[in-house]
Amino acid sequence: MAAAQKLAAKVKSGASFDLNDFLGQIQQMKQMGGLSSLMDKLPTALAAKAGQVDMGRVEKDIKRKEGIIHSMTPLERSKPELIKATRKRRIASGAGVQVQEVNRMLKEFEQMQDMMKKMKGGGMMKMMKRLGGMKGMPKMPF
Repeated sequence: MAAAQKLAAKVKSGASFDLNDFLGQIQQMKQMGGLSSLMDKLPTALAAKAGQVDMGRVEKDIKRKEGIIHSMTPLERSKPELIKATRKRRIASGAGVQVQEVNRMLKEFEQMQDMMKKMKGGGMMKMMKRLGGMKGMPKMPF
């Protein structure tokens, strides 16, 4: 839980979300029992939709992402913008995956990074309020 609070403070301060943070989130999820354990905690309607997903494949994909990040240098993890074609080939080789897998993981990371930027400065509260206005969702008390 301390790691989540640390990440929240980092995002709120405006510090950039890097691949070390992304890796930390993956590892935190694994410590909570993995994706299938998290799915058990979802409300019934969401769990039913999530049940249609092949969890074995998703868990394998998560391990692959972790391997890709571990194949990067500390500098590449903290400054992902440095990762160009030659570095991608080296990372893919080190992780035992295709370069396309590295590209896919970096694209997902960029999407997560964009989401973290939107949460900066109360963006999370706005997003939660919008969710509160959706049908079937309980109103948020803020």
